[in-house]
Amino acid sequence: MAPRANWKGFLRLSLVTCPVALYPATSESEKVSFNQLNRKTGHRIKYAKVDADTGEEVANEDIVKGYKVDTDTFIEVTKEELENVALESTRTIEIDEFVDRSEIDPRYLIRPYYLVPDGKVGHDAFAVIRETIREMNKVAIGRVVLTNREHIIALEPMDKGLMGTLLRYPYEVRSADEYFDDIQDVKVTKDMLDLARHIVNQKAGHFEPDKFEDQYETALLDLINQKRAGKPITAKARPRGENVVDLMDALRKSIGGAAAAATEPPKKPAKKARKAAAGQKEMLMPIAGKKPAKEAAAKKLAAKPQRKSA
Repeated sequence: MAPRANWKGFLRLSLVTCPVALYPATSESEKVSFNQLNRKTGHRIKYAKVDADTGEEVANEDIVKGYKVDTDTFIEVTKEELENVALESTRTIEIDEFVDRSEIDPRYLIRPYYLVPDGKVGHDAFAVIRETIREMNKVAIGRVVLTNREHIIALEPMDKGLMGTLLRYPYEVRSADEYFDDIQDVKVTKDMLDLARHIVNQKAGHFEPDKFEDQYETALLDLINQKRAGKPITAKARPRGENVVDLMDALRKSIGGAAAAATEPPKKPAKKARKAAAGQKEMLMPIAGKKPAKEAAAKKLAAKPQRKSA
């Protein structure tokens, strides 16, 4: 079942308009998450919203937004006043321009969304906009309001739909100069480059996300399963980085190691990743006394009397 749309409105290219819905393209709900507990009682920690001066708890309906002017002065802004900041992008993604994908600096990318037609009407107009962007080999730039903020969104074709990527504003991107200025100018010799290129060629491959494994997530699941099984937890040795004394020697040894790895018998192909609905949490041990859903359903079906045919 698809998640709830984050936004619904209209996509417009000049006079061509169609109703659309924006859905998140990624999810982190399958990651292992922890609650904070009271060590003494084992109970969950509950956070209360309290007045900073009186210490009294404040009800949600009495909480408003405020912009801090100085230490003790705030300008109160109500929900109604925020809603009155009416931008056209609140309900419409207006395509302002088309740019080359290569011109978008990766630092400006925030997160991806799926944009699809909303309802049974507007599919023709949506297809015209999608195929025009595809034919021109461009990225469409528009604006959309999400979580009370206007964002720049880059739209590009993906299969039958559009992928929209939120972009940062220039003031949100830090200059690299303050980080890179202190990096020393080092002369890299041709021999070093040749050796490094050889390593790259030995490790060349294709981008296949199904091969990636979240090793930290897997380690967390192993830790949880061991604790539930009452097994002792032993600390694993941490990998240590070693200082490179002779760079040329390290490059040569790297080539030797890569060549040896290349002669090993090929590993079995990685299994396809589970569907997002299943997720890594299936790897957790079943709770004592509870049967897996599939097993329980199968037994229930078997126990059900079969109707005899006439």
